[in-house]
Amino acid sequence: MLQSGHAAAHPVESGAVVTKAVLKASDLLDVSNKVLSRILGLSEASVSRMRHGAYTLSPSDKSFELAVLFVRLFRSLDSIVGGDTQTMRAWVRNDNVPLGGTPLARVQTIAGLVDVIAYLDARRAVI
Repeated sequence: MLQSGHAAAHPVESGAVVTKAVLKASDLLDVSNKVLSRILGLSEASVSRMRHGAYTLSPSDKSFELAVLFVRLFRSLDSIVGGDTQTMRAWVRNDNVPLGGTPLARVQTIAGLVDVIAYLDARRAVI
């Protein structure tokens, strides 16, 4: 078995960190609870409980993995636009021909989320 020099984070801590990160990303992008629930595959009630600290994502759930992907998307976009929140909010809401729609609409499916991340990764890699 491979072992890392660093101890793995406790699953509860990982869940809390990812929950906080996905909520922060969704706030900065001005994503509603309804849309975030679709991105994460959760009910709107669960997202509302997350916002009120009554629900934490679990590393064993698919919603946790989707949250990690959404945070990755946010970090890529943040890097590209230099932290300009207004530009990020506009970008996710404007039609994007290569993506076949608005990024915010696309990320509401797993395939769309992966496509948008790949698109952003390709833009970051340009030299």
